Amino acid sequence: MRRAAGAPTVSQPRSTARRTLRVTRRYAAAPSDVFAAWLDAAVARRWLFATATQPMTDVRMEPRVGGAFHLAETPAATPHTGRYLEIEPDRRLVFTLTGPMHARATARVCVEVTPRGRGSALTVTHRDVPSADAERARDRWTGILYGLEETLRN
Repeated sequence: MRRAAGAPTVSQPRSTARRTLRVTRRYAAAPSDVFAAWLDAAVARRWLFATATQPMTDVRMEPRVGGAFHLAETPAATPHTGRYLEIEPDRRLVFTLTGPMHARATARVCVEVTPRGRGSALTVTHRDVPSADAERARDRWTGILYGLEETLRN
């Protein structure tokens, strides 16, 4: 079909397809220690959204349902922010997430910790990730969970 002369050009919007990601990692630490690391600002600054060379320097957490969190590399950097939707101590944490990779709040991120022998397993389920960002987001969560392991060891 040909476009009539002078007719407006219609651009195709970016894909709105969304995916759900799941990343699982096992830890030698007890479920209570793994879970606590997500809600303790002094611990979270070392691994949550941090890298080996760039820990978070601006961290605020209100670890209660409805409470907010804010983690940024510097006070001027785009922060990772969200609200806690569910907190089931030592087992389950659900929160929204907005940040450098997420222009709008994602539907939700769910963290589930289960006992495994003398340690635990942790699964992060990140819903509503744009398909175009899914691989990068999966790689980022994999790195974050590695950082949690290193933090729990020290």
